[in-house]
Amino acid sequence: MKNASLTQNLKFNKDKPLITILFETDFTKEIRIALHQGTTMKEHKTSFPIVIEIHDGEIDFGVSGEIKNMTKGDLIALEANVPHDLLAKKNTIVRLTLTKQDKSERVQDVVNQ
Repeated sequence: MKNASLTQNLKFNKDKPLITILFETDFTKEIRIALHQGTTMKEHKTSFPIVIEIHDGEIDFGVSGEIKNMTKGDLIALEANVPHDLLAKKNTIVRLTLTKQDKSERVQDVVNQ
């Protein structure tokens, strides 16, 4: 059994999103992304499918030239190689689910662009 909290030890950074690896299982990697209001994740893509959940807050999620407003409780699944970006409209907690084959370091690399 593995457990984690999306809100415990939560911090926001005005300069860039903060990435926390919550845990890994035999089939997924669960990551928390804390976005301070106004911070962004520039357009990027992954070689594997992902699932994004807005645990709290609000983002504008750009995908394929379209902006989707996402708020607390919203989920979105993306196939591999779909360019997307994020803009925090409020302080936001995002839960990102990666497949086991994907690398959590890749997410940190996106933040450091």
